[in-house]
Amino acid sequence: MASLGFSTLGCPGEPLDHVLELAKRYDFTGLELRTADDEFTHVGLTAAERRELRTRIEDAGLEILAVNSYVHLCAVEEQPLEAHLELAADLGARGVRVFPGDDPEFTGASPSPGEIRALDRVTSASKDSRILLETHDSHSAGAKMAALCRLLDAEAPGHNAKVIWDSAHTWSHGETPAEAFELLEPWIDFIQIKDEDPVDYRPVPIGTGGYPIADLLTTLEGTDYWLSLEWELKWHPHLPPLAEALPATRAWLA
Repeated sequence: MASLGFSTLGCPGEPLDHVLELAKRYDFTGLELRTADDEFTHVGLTAAERRELRTRIEDAGLEILAVNSYVHLCAVEEQPLEAHLELAADLGARGVRVFPGDDPEFTGASPSPGEIRALDRVTSASKDSRILLETHDSHSAGAKMAALCRLLDAEAPGHNAKVIWDSAHTWSHGETPAEAFELLEPWIDFIQIKDEDPVDYRPVPIGTGGYPIADLLTTLEGTDYWLSLEWELKWHPHLPPLAEALPATRAWLA
């Protein structure tokens, strides 16, 4: 089985002790750390606090897959990208999760003005940590994200951007796991998983929705990507707690 992680979005506001206990109990070895003022991970941490957080996570044998920011790379407004890249570097994370966040009303030819802004931000960003673009919002479809990544490759060779493939988002936009993987493979850093209702694509308890997990696992045969449960309890409080979702995920993948 692939290495497994989970996002602290699934245990909003809980302390680090709780997160480490869940990871140990269910043998998940990767973490996506939601970064916000109401979480134990945020850009206001002091140098000493960052060292302590990194040490405790490393001592628990865990890897930080991403510092999950709410930076929108295509946005007009100023974005705190550098502060999050610095935090990720201090914590030893693989990178900073960002959203594309392009203008949904734009219907012109690619690249959009937002994608040009994303290119400028990637070009000027510190390379101490990766920028991890999630297939989300304006670029939920693999085809759209792949086009943005090709723009970055062409105009900013040597850039440090990779992709977090939210496999449910690409599926909700009409792409099978095999189709999305073929589109995104050159840039994938790790893969987020969750189950969704096949009609309205809202997150549902693991194993009760329609996401074709068997197709995803078949597509990924022979690869070693991390799989990370993006459990959106913060935004969907009807979901069961991580203490139920984590073992259910192991059974779903078995």
